[in-house]
Amino acid sequence: MKTMTTNKQTPAPQRFLTGITTTGTPHLGNYVGSIRPSVAASTGVGAESFYFLADYHALIKCDEPARIQQSTLEIAASWLAAGLDPERVTFYRQSDIPEIPELTWLLTCVTAKGVLNRAHAYKASVDKNAAAGNDPDADVSAGLFMYPVLMGADILMFKAHHVPVGRDQIQHIEMARDMAQRFNHLYGEHLVLPQALIEESVALLPGTDGRKMSKSYDNTIPLFTPRDQLKKLIAGIVTDSRAPGEPKATEGSALFQIYQAFASGPETAALRQAFADGIAWGDAKQTLFERIDQEVAPMRARYQELMQDPAKIEAVLLAGADKARQLATPFMRELRQAVGLRRLAAAPAPAAKPKSARAGLPVFKQYREADGKFHFKLLDAQGGLLLQSDGFDSPRDAGKAIGQLQIEGASGLASLRPKLQPVPGVTEDAINAALQLLAPEVP
Repeated sequence: MKTMTTNKQTPAPQRFLTGITTTGTPHLGNYVGSIRPSVAASTGVGAESFYFLADYHALIKCDEPARIQQSTLEIAASWLAAGLDPERVTFYRQSDIPEIPELTWLLTCVTAKGVLNRAHAYKASVDKNAAAGNDPDADVSAGLFMYPVLMGADILMFKAHHVPVGRDQIQHIEMARDMAQRFNHLYGEHLVLPQALIEESVALLPGTDGRKMSKSYDNTIPLFTPRDQLKKLIAGIVTDSRAPGEPKATEGSALFQIYQAFASGPETAALRQAFADGIAWGDAKQTLFERIDQEVAPMRARYQELMQDPAKIEAVLLAGADKARQLATPFMRELRQAVGLRRLAAAPAPAAKPKSARAGLPVFKQYREADGKFHFKLLDAQGGLLLQSDGFDSPRDAGKAIGQLQIEGASGLASLRPKLQPVPGVTEDAINAALQLLAPEVP
């Protein structure tokens, strides 16, 4: 009796993506809700992490160029000081990736206006105008209205599986899924549907006045404010009038919620008991200050060093953009082909067919084997194997080889032949014809 064996393909790594809009100074809410969990996720095995500075989004909210530039510097320094390793992750500035606005336009063409009408930010502006008796769209820019599409492009460009967000951002992830589903329905399975990833205990951190910590409410505690200023801001957190010795409620207490976001389980339990025993508010605030400073002080020193060397941060961001474009450029080329933005000389234009009868295009698939090597294969429009590579040491090397084949065609095929495995029954002409269909457009 023969035993049949099958080669199992190693699952592709899960991708995580998040970003912060560059309109202000990072605060504790940004840290516990985004920066800290993102840095922790970046160290996980089998994960690929993408972190970006959302400076295109900043233009929707801010028309002060100097503020956007300063915020970009502060946020980049904050992430690096918090332990983000640019060698392990893809860390980039949104505006350094021209493929993102291009994908935004492709998504705009498949996104229903009715979907955007329901976006929370747009609806809030319309409701505010209605309450004031103004035109519903008064002072509403097209940028504000299109914000969800740009966010969708941020996510879908890098095929993110998980997007860490606050609960108030879930709608944008759902919209990105809708855009991906519509695009895939029309043009084939190209876009990955993302999932929102929420840490329930810290998704929304309260500010000094008890409302959500937000620059809009002027109730934030800057992440790397000097120690003396940190103590002063914590002393200003709103509490009730219960005197020392009176039991105090933890539910609804901004002070307790902030402490919980930084403390361990036993530390949180100890403060909960102290509340029940009637701890004085001054002592509770001192406890909170010491716990936050314990975590932040080492990072604060690193942050101050980075802020004194903007050129170093710029170099990190440009290197990250180069890494990101190794993925974005060939993927955008694939999407252009999918929607029909193709070179006219690549192949005769076929007669129009019903959508159900439209043929696909050749496609490169990249994957990782159990030995840790990265491989790729070229499939024809019907899914047949045309080309199979040997293993590369990194996904970047495999991606460069794919890019070389797409750009150079037959000559690239000849130079890479030592890294390619023969496929029985497949001719050189068939491979060259497929590569010609995938060649980039000439401006």
